[in-house]
Amino acid sequence: MTDHVKARRYSSPKRAEQALQTRSAILKAARAVFVERGYAAATIPEVARAAGVAVDTVYAAVGRKPVLFRLLIESALSGGDHPVEAEQRDYVQRIRQATSAGEKIAIYAAAIRPIQERIAPLFVALRDASAQDAKLAALWREIAERRAANMRLFAQDLAATGELRTDLTLDEVADVVWSTNAPEYYLLLVHDRGWTPERFETWLADTWRRLLLA
Repeated sequence: MTDHVKARRYSSPKRAEQALQTRSAILKAARAVFVERGYAAATIPEVARAAGVAVDTVYAAVGRKPVLFRLLIESALSGGDHPVEAEQRDYVQRIRQATSAGEKIAIYAAAIRPIQERIAPLFVALRDASAQDAKLAALWREIAERRAANMRLFAQDLAATGELRTDLTLDEVADVVWSTNAPEYYLLLVHDRGWTPERFETWLADTWRRLLLA
């Protein structure tokens, strides 16, 4: 093996790591810019300056503004720099493995708190921009519908324990969870009323147990 080939093989992982670091810096900077400025006022040059990279680097690493914003939303839901399907997320798998409804609720409420800490400010930007942008309005509806479908799966998982109230349909259970874990609800209590995220988590789990379990 020549020295040239060796150098090329050894440098490839380093370049890949640098690319990931650049992408992470762009996402972190973009989040701050979108939250502070809102979607309409935020610009890619601002994101590039905040990340310490060239504008072309932002386009090459992530994409244009709508693509970047969608990636921020998806990554915030997943808890990393890359989107992860709901079924593959760690807390979803732990919910499925839990045997009691109370344990499933506690796991999900604990997962909701960091998700809302990441996603709620971005949802404000998305909500405000969706009134003027058809594509963002479609993204808003898509995420709301996806959440509703996931809440139906959660309701089915709770029902399998035999511990749900018998006077509630699965759709009603799903709708209760869907509405109370929404970013808007989190913002009302944490940002507007001054609750701590920890208090929100405890209250959410307690509310679900009281409302949904027999």
